[in-house]
Amino acid sequence: MKRGSSGFSLIVGVDKPEGMSSHDVVNRCRRIFGERRVGHTGTLDPLATGVLPICIGPATRLDQFMTSHDKRYRVRIGFGYETTTDDKLGEMTVSAAVPAYLFDEAFARERVAMLVRQHTQVPPQYSAIKVDGKKAYEVARAGGTIELEPRVIEVYEAELTGMREGEDGLSLQWIVDVSVSKGTYIRSLVRDLGREVMCPAHVTALERRSAGRIELGHCVSLDVLESLKQDAALDPVRVLGYRFAFGDNYERFVNSGTKLYSDQVVLHEPLSMQSSGYSCPCTTSICESMDPPEKDEIVSVITNNRLKALYSYNASSNVWTPACVFATAIYRG
Repeated sequence: MKRGSSGFSLIVGVDKPEGMSSHDVVNRCRRIFGERRVGHTGTLDPLATGVLPICIGPATRLDQFMTSHDKRYRVRIGFGYETTTDDKLGEMTVSAAVPAYLFDEAFARERVAMLVRQHTQVPPQYSAIKVDGKKAYEVARAGGTIELEPRVIEVYEAELTGMREGEDGLSLQWIVDVSVSKGTYIRSLVRDLGREVMCPAHVTALERRSAGRIELGHCVSLDVLESLKQDAALDPVRVLGYRFAFGDNYERFVNSGTKLYSDQVVLHEPLSMQSSGYSCPCTTSICESMDPPEKDEIVSVITNNRLKALYSYNASSNVWTPACVFATAIYRG
């Protein structure tokens, strides 16, 4: 076994607490599992809480298949001032009195509903985006700035779920649930919303409620993870949501990185995250798929009831080729 390798290969969902960085969570997981190969699949700011998928051991190779997922958040928007970080942890940069129309619930609902569209968004200066090898937040902390390119993001759903006074009793907060595309910065969304309604705004609280198929109810606290360890594992086949093939007959092909012809692969419908338990392939929750392979489709290959590989379909040659093979198959919980 390699130095720093624990033998673990799994995915867990951590309910990140406020005040910790995503890197802090990764370091805690390294200690919990005794494994140096640990990574997360979507940064959360120190202020934010909620869903943080963590990959352990060889499962870290899944990150490329998990970072493009859509996400859902509950955000608390504070009106009255902007900050250097676009959240309450930064220094105030501009302030203004909160106009009366922002206290009108009908107006608030209408403006929140207008968030549902494509946006051109400039990321916050305090972000992990790299330009010329430098992270934006490191430059910002040193007093500099980096010119960040606008990006196109999309808000799929947005709903006002509450309004309240700010902690100071004078300002205003909107509580909003949003569903967004990959790469969306909620802090930038809030900053831009404030400018659109003519009142500076910032994030006062943020909770990620889902990342792809992983929801908050699938996650555990770090203390619970310390107790459960491998027993907290999520089924990677369900998390990825691909169609899958299973059987020990695939093992010799997968171990040697051999392609599979289409007639060798029996596809089954994706497994739901809502199903109770993580069923073995012999249960009635397994349903053979009637649809043919699609061009460039990714499929999960299960051997010995663990995720052993991901294969990609080459339509021109009618074969499946290895996209990612795991030296240690990923535990399915």
